[in-house]
Amino acid sequence: MIKSMTGYGGAKGTSGKLEISIEVRSVNNRYLDSTIKLPRVFNAIEERLKAIVHESISRGKVDVYISIDSSKSDEIEIRINRPLVEAYVSALRTIAWENELSSDIRVADLTRFPDILQAEKKEVDTEKLCEDISAVLTNALADFNEMRIREGEKLLKDISTRLDEIERLTTTASELSPKSVEEYKNKLEARMSEILQSTNIDEARILTEAAIFADRVAINEETVRLQSHIAQLRELIKSDEPVGRKIDFLVQEFNREANTIGSKGNDTEMSKVIVDLKSEIEKIREQAQNIE
Repeated sequence: MIKSMTGYGGAKGTSGKLEISIEVRSVNNRYLDSTIKLPRVFNAIEERLKAIVHESISRGKVDVYISIDSSKSDEIEIRINRPLVEAYVSALRTIAWENELSSDIRVADLTRFPDILQAEKKEVDTEKLCEDISAVLTNALADFNEMRIREGEKLLKDISTRLDEIERLTTTASELSPKSVEEYKNKLEARMSEILQSTNIDEARILTEAAIFADRVAINEETVRLQSHIAQLRELIKSDEPVGRKIDFLVQEFNREANTIGSKGNDTEMSKVIVDLKSEIEKIREQAQNIE
C-alpha cells in the first residue's frame, strides 16, 4: 500500500520521573530530510534517534519534536561533605577542650560553615533515557505512518480512477487513427477529382499516398507502450515499498507517448482526446509528488 509523504503522529511516555512527548510531522520533499529537535543537553543521542526515523521513512521533509519535562523529577541531590564535617567537628572539640568550653555541637551550627552541604544535579542515565525516548519515538512513528497509509489509500483511489480514464482514452485514440486515414484518402480523392476535373483518378497513386499518410500517423506502437505503462503503474501502486520516484519516472514516459500521439493526430476529435489524456496524466504527476 502506498503512503503519503505528508503526515502527523505523536506519542507520550516516561523515563523515570521525566515525561517525554514526541510529535512527528512531514511534508513533501524530493529526498529524505529529517530534523530532530530536542533539548540541547540531550544532543548526544540525536543521531541514534535519527537512525530510527530513517528506518521508518524514506522520503519527505520530516521534523521530529521531542519535549522532556523534568518538573516532577528529583534532579537535585544534597550531598554531605563528610571529610569536611569531621574536620570541623574535630576543630570545634579542640577549641572547646583548650578553652574549657562546652562541646555541645549542634547540626545547625555545622551547616553554617561553607561547603558542608553541596547541592548537585543527579547524573542522567543517558543509555536508559535513550532507550525510553526511542520507545516513545517508535510509537509516534507508528501513529504517523497510520495517517500516511490513510492518505495513501485516498491517493491510490484517485490514481486508479485516472488510470481507468487514461486507458479508455488510449483505446479511443487507437480507434480514431484508422478513421483519420480513411478520411484523408477520401479528401485526397475529392481534391484530385476537383483539380483534374475527371473521374479517371489514378487509384494506385491514391492508395500510395494514403499508405504514406497512414505510416506517418500510425500510433499503434505508442498506444501499446501506453497500455504497458498503465499495467506497470497499477502494479506499483499496490506495492508496500516506497514507489514515489518510480511513479514520477513512469509518468514521464506516459507524457512522452501522449506527446508523440498528439504530434501525429491531425483532426479535431483526436486533438480533444489527446488534451484529455494529457490532463489526466498531469493529475497523476501531481499526485505522485505526494507519494513516498
